Amino acid sequence: MSDDAATPKASSPGRDAVFTLNPHATVAYRMVRRIVRAVLTLWFHPSVEGPGRVPHDGPVIITPVHRSFIDFGFAIFLTDRKLFFIAKDSLWKSRILGRFLLAMGAFPVHRESADRAAFGHAEEVLRDGQVLVLFPEGTRQEGPLIGDILEGAAFLSARTGATIVPVGIGGSAKALPVGSKIPKRTKVNLYVSESIASPPRNEKGRVPRSVVHETTLRLQATLQAAFDSASA
Repeated sequence: MSDDAATPKASSPGRDAVFTLNPHATVAYRMVRRIVRAVLTLWFHPSVEGPGRVPHDGPVIITPVHRSFIDFGFAIFLTDRKLFFIAKDSLWKSRILGRFLLAMGAFPVHRESADRAAFGHAEEVLRDGQVLVLFPEGTRQEGPLIGDILEGAAFLSARTGATIVPVGIGGSAKALPVGSKIPKRTKVNLYVSESIASPPRNEKGRVPRSVVHETTLRLQATLQAAFDSASA
């Protein structure tokens, strides 16, 4: 892989963003979280079902279905732990919004190339034993089917030992579909599947690429089942 393919272009939003890992929930973070939770509760009355849960400690990758811009907010109903997010770089077009997102534990990913910086931040978060929210579909999708997903979650899990928690979100596409700006008052359901353990290492202490791919396929199937349950 060439450096040009692995380095975000100079024109990419968020290229100057400096992410500093802060595992502590600041006063501002707690305040914003309470406000977001109150608004989402009032507007969407989200419910949480399913046999899985977010572990109380250790590195975790929450991998929700992505059908609406508001999906990221529902992660706060899954755990009281501080959350970190990989967010699309276009949100950093506004410097003010970009600084706010950084303060809230988000960092940009430049999707036009393999973004080593974003991957490094994600690995740093997980090696510190924190919770990362990552959408394995990469970007918002439409329809009831989970197509091919990215291998980032499985690869990060293999490198850091993080547990993967698949989450189906039903109703968010109706609440705020792609292209809409004003959310509708719609019931949203979250279905948390049993977690997926980090891929096992071989005798050399490595996780083969084939095992990472198998974990990705398992995540895809589990995510589909969770999405079906949340949408039922």
